[in-house]
Amino acid sequence: MALEWALLSYVVAAEAILLLVVSMPGLGKIRKGIITMAQSTLQPLLAVIPFCLFLLMDIYWKYGHNLQRCEGPHCTLAEQAKYAKSVVKTERNAILVLAALVLYWLLYNVTRMLVQLEKLNQQVKYLKQRSSSSD
Repeated sequence: MALEWALLSYVVAAEAILLLVVSMPGLGKIRKGIITMAQSTLQPLLAVIPFCLFLLMDIYWKYGHNLQRCEGPHCTLAEQAKYAKSVVKTERNAILVLAALVLYWLLYNVTRMLVQLEKLNQQVKYLKQRSSSSD
């Protein structure tokens, strides 16, 4: 299972970096290429959603079935530490899954908004050219 969490952490990092690059101001002429790159990476990154749902089900199943709190005098300090460590690990993994889903949603919406903005800028440019040529 560690490989799946490592893969998800790399995907979250890639989504965060791509979101920062796409939303960075002052890129000027390379913005169109960046938007195209972001659009082309959105479809493969869509695989993150079912993967995250699978990992959330895994977290739910492990948390509900495998983790048994050790209480009472028969528990050692090592068993209590193991339980606490597994709870922290589960919480960290849940936050990672939620971060992946939220970052994908943000990246999708920001890219869609930038594409619409580019289309509107082209329409404004066309209307300006049309009005200046009719004078």
